[in-house]
Amino acid sequence: MKLTDMVNPAVLTQPVYEPGRPIEDVAREMGLNPKDVIKLASNENPLGSSPKALAAMRAALEQVARYPDGGSLALSEKLAARHAVTREQIVIGNGSNELLELLGHIFLRPGDEAVMGQSAFVVYKLVTLLFGAKPVEVPLDHAFVHDLEAMKSAITARTKLVFLPTPNNPTGTTNDVGQLADWAAGLPDHVVLVVDEAYGEYLDELVDWGPLISAGRKIVVLRTFSKIFGLAGLRVGYGRSTPEMASLLQRVRQPFNVNLVGQAGALAALDDADWVDYCRRENAEGLRQVSSALDTLGLRYLPSWGNFLLVEVGNGRAVFNQLQRQGIIVRPVEIYGLPKWVRITIGKSEENDRLIRRISEGINQSKQ
Repeated sequence: MKLTDMVNPAVLTQPVYEPGRPIEDVAREMGLNPKDVIKLASNENPLGSSPKALAAMRAALEQVARYPDGGSLALSEKLAARHAVTREQIVIGNGSNELLELLGHIFLRPGDEAVMGQSAFVVYKLVTLLFGAKPVEVPLDHAFVHDLEAMKSAITARTKLVFLPTPNNPTGTTNDVGQLADWAAGLPDHVVLVVDEAYGEYLDELVDWGPLISAGRKIVVLRTFSKIFGLAGLRVGYGRSTPEMASLLQRVRQPFNVNLVGQAGALAALDDADWVDYCRRENAEGLRQVSSALDTLGLRYLPSWGNFLLVEVGNGRAVFNQLQRQGIIVRPVEIYGLPKWVRITIGKSEENDRLIRRISEGINQSKQ
């Protein structure tokens, strides 16, 4: 018997996620010094982690012979206070991606459906396919914003999950706050709304999901420490929902799913509001810097509420390859049905300047 004859059929057709390329790999392939390569591909915080978080993580290293807190109780308590909910409403994950997969374990079976935007975070689709369910992808509207009414119309009796990122990755767009709350309140009772706020800290205004969750609506709101908090390498995320929903997620997660150093870093990061404010201001300035330059160059891009820009360059994969040769890593997004675009993370000022100097050259070379 072949090994593949023994495998869950969904695994054999499962697409493989393509992460942003590591600096070391690009440097080795292109014959560059790693110090001369900049990564503007994975929407990481170019300013790094808060000094308080770094100090807490260094101290935590002295304890790594011990298992971490299996329930991340201290972190859950702090997050519960931050969001004015009970600890029983918080679930900590190995990144918010783990929580997306756990939702699949709980709700998705062959024959089920999950509704999502056509150009939204690809992991929603990957999780749906992994459990043998059908991803129902709804095109974004003319402004590359989620078409909420079209998404509602796509819901059937087989729909279990509806994924809504705000802001959306890779477009950076977001829906009106008032519109989102009203739309969510009108969803059918047999679906679970998964709100992905990975970039939520970059927004000036977010939906207050508390009243809807308190009213018993089936809503899970996800956040991560990988973006503005600068802890992407540690993989810490969390979700908040009703106690009943959180209890289901706790049932299916692995024990000790978040490591000791990650918990320490996340706890300290929450105490450093000044660092978060600084990162938000620097990102806003970086968005202005890159947007202004793209305007001068005559390149189309989408207004973004995250820490990245989606830029139309003609042939995204070719421009990605050309920029790599110059030691600049961006993200091609043909997997999102956007082959003419690249996603560019906002970097430090000098990194943004370097990108601006090279992008036109990369576009011209890609046409040769």
